[in-house]
Amino acid sequence: MQSLKVTTPAKMRAADIAYDAIESMIVTLQLKPGAPIVESELIEITGLGRTPLREALMRMSSNGLIVQLPRRGLIVKDIEAAEHVTLIETRRVIERLIASSAARRASPQLRQDIFSCGEKMVAAANNGQLDEFMAADQALDHVVHEASRNPSAVTAVIPLIIKCRRFWYAYQHEGDMHEAARCHMLLAQGIADGNEEAAANGADNLMNYLESYTRKVING
Repeated sequence: MQSLKVTTPAKMRAADIAYDAIESMIVTLQLKPGAPIVESELIEITGLGRTPLREALMRMSSNGLIVQLPRRGLIVKDIEAAEHVTLIETRRVIERLIASSAARRASPQLRQDIFSCGEKMVAAANNGQLDEFMAADQALDHVVHEASRNPSAVTAVIPLIIKCRRFWYAYQHEGDMHEAARCHMLLAQGIADGNEEAAANGADNLMNYLESYTRKVING
């Protein structure tokens, strides 16, 4: 596994930096489902200490990204497609709340940023740039969450988003970036316009696409 360069903004805790670095490796399948978690390797890859690393791994265990198995220790949790359908059911409820809250509460600058992220997703899809698409997707999540000003909903939805993102990387051959970008753009447009109903409908459209995509994977 290649060494990972980790930036360390002054305001970020070491455990948060470790979490972000390992999460990225899990989501992008550098750490594959079923792979063992080897602390010494992660310390070498991230350049971070054992204490923040262990704190990050505890958070990942509570989020369901890694699991503890008898006599095997910590491993990356498998991707279970059937379970993913119920995950989307749960995410749908929270995403509607976050979208409508963001449409109601976003500042003018955040509305511009949200719309810009949607445009970047569309451009990346048109250019077939998966990494740029996923980066814009993550940026959109961050700014929408900030705009919603609902930390409880954000805390609840983040583990679900992470699992959805990993699912996309694992089964991207079944996905449609153009349709996904269109759905995200509808969501972004609704929030940018301050239209709570349109924003909530945009969230629904996105969850409809994710559910359809998941069922396509399940049915082979």
